[in-house]
Amino acid sequence: MSGWLAIAGLGPGDEALITPEVTAALAGASDVIGYIPYVARIVPRAGLTLHPSNNRVELDRAAHALELAAQGRRVVVVSSGDPGVFAMAAAVFEALEAGPAHWRDLDIRVLAGITAMLAASARAGAPLGHDFCAINLSDNLKPWVLIEKRLRLAAEADFAMAFYNPRSKARPEGFERVLELLREVCGSDRPILFARAVSTPDEQLRILPLGQARANMADMRTMVIVGSSLTRIIECAAGPIFYTPRSALGSAS
Repeated sequence: MSGWLAIAGLGPGDEALITPEVTAALAGASDVIGYIPYVARIVPRAGLTLHPSNNRVELDRAAHALELAAQGRRVVVVSSGDPGVFAMAAAVFEALEAGPAHWRDLDIRVLAGITAMLAASARAGAPLGHDFCAINLSDNLKPWVLIEKRLRLAAEADFAMAFYNPRSKARPEGFERVLELLREVCGSDRPILFARAVSTPDEQLRILPLGQARANMADMRTMVIVGSSLTRIIECAAGPIFYTPRSALGSAS
């Protein structure tokens, strides 16, 4: 088949954080498919067709991209951050697995991007410098009981934790439950980072003890990172540095 499909990450917001690999794929594309705000980041040009769609039609979007590629089109499916982290790469492969056999002959590539977790960590210091986990707090595709189980086990295992999609208008109460659970397991002194709209003009960073954290400090543009028991804060003239040391020797029985 002459068509191809690239699943690309546009990074956290700043155009400088889009990789050269992704830029090259977009330059060669005939079609760009994605969620409306992400497609809006693509500059229109002659020969390029943009296909924006709503947020909860990921499998339809993926099937559309695969079919266009099978027709010989050069297709880029765009996500923010990295396409393999709570984004479109998995959706495309779900559609591929369920779809017609000829889709499996396509040239399909996943192009890495800088996800919000890494961008926020870099802005604040290095809170993910030792073992960590990432948890999506949205219950759209998994039950709340599973989210709570994973939160509790991760906190008890003393991971640093990065939380995607912490709080939305449709589920404002869930993040308050998260904070209550974390205070129960981790205590009130554990540092927490609220990193909103990282790498954009609206960027805001806030580091404070877990006991002072409030649910309304987060929204869907906020990445939340909770340190482990080893995470430290260095007070500097330019602002605090939030980091987790590389070694955990002797920290657990």
